[in-house]
Amino acid sequence: MSKRDLKGSGLTDRLSAAAEAKAALLAKMKPKPTVTDPLFAERAAMREAELKAVREARAVEKAAAVQATVDAHAEVQAGVIAAEEAALAEKRGARKERKQLTKAEAQQKRDARYAARKAR
Repeated sequence: MSKRDLKGSGLTDRLSAAAEAKAALLAKMKPKPTVTDPLFAERAAMREAELKAVREARAVEKAAAVQATVDAHAEVQAGVIAAEEAALAEKRGARKERKQLTKAEAQQKRDARYAARKAR
């Protein structure tokens, strides 16, 4: 029944119309039965597999980045060690050269003293 029909109706008609409207409102408020998705478990498994694949890919990327950082650090460290060794070798070479010069000078002084003794 619509509102226009209520205008000329009696009390019982109005009461029954109100009861029907109330029942309709209650029916609208009632929870509807849920429809379960037949692929719900499969979708969950697919989602889980996708997450696992993404996590593994990220772990591989992270491991590669860490390894690259370690390699770069090792390369820098090797360069520093090589530079230190080169500096040390140069220092040793200079020291040996100085020793040779001092040895040669000492030899010349000895020879000069020997020659001076011989000359007397």
